[in-house]
Amino acid sequence: MAALVVMGIIFNANKKDLGPVSDTVLNENAALIVGEPAATTTIDVFEDFLCPVCQEFEKESGQAIVDAVNAGTLRVRYHMLTFLNSKSASGDYSERAAGALQCIGDAKDPALFFRFHTALFVDQPKEGGDTDHSNADLARIAAAQGASPATQQCISANAKLVEAKAAAKQSTTQLQKALDGAVATPTVLLNGESVPDITEGPQWLATILTKETQ
Repeated sequence: MAALVVMGIIFNANKKDLGPVSDTVLNENAALIVGEPAATTTIDVFEDFLCPVCQEFEKESGQAIVDAVNAGTLRVRYHMLTFLNSKSASGDYSERAAGALQCIGDAKDPALFFRFHTALFVDQPKEGGDTDHSNADLARIAAAQGASPATQQCISANAKLVEAKAAAKQSTTQLQKALDGAVATPTVLLNGESVPDITEGPQWLATILTKETQ
């Protein structure tokens, strides 16, 4: 079943005992982990590059996340899902954009990662629209954010597509475990549980950072 709700796109998997969320799997299948290992708070962020509510989430909370990471108080594991592929003009934009982010992640440059991540949401194709970004377009966006020629070539060649699809599959399973069989983007998990009110401005982040340090 598919439904458009305030917080994003949701679909329900078959309800069954999916077991507990695995922190190990979340750690292994993040597109990139940013922030100091010693940070007091670690969150998992689930997005799809075609999700319009994710664009709003990035606009409202993106800088607050970056600031907390730079301050050393927050560690973030990003998970790029691909379930909106069919809503893109090319039929595979979500997974290609996720693959491009994997290429960026391999550069081990958090600042570049944040710039490219933000740029893809700023220049987001329309869900259900007539066009989206080609691999060459994604590489040009990466170049504008300072990606190296090698990283641009990785994106142009779609070299991380298989890796991105596998990571998205595993991360989707973990999200279903956290949301009782549902999948929704954007979602933020803290200790395997969904953080409320993340689409209502960046106050959610201040709230959890305060609680985690008490």
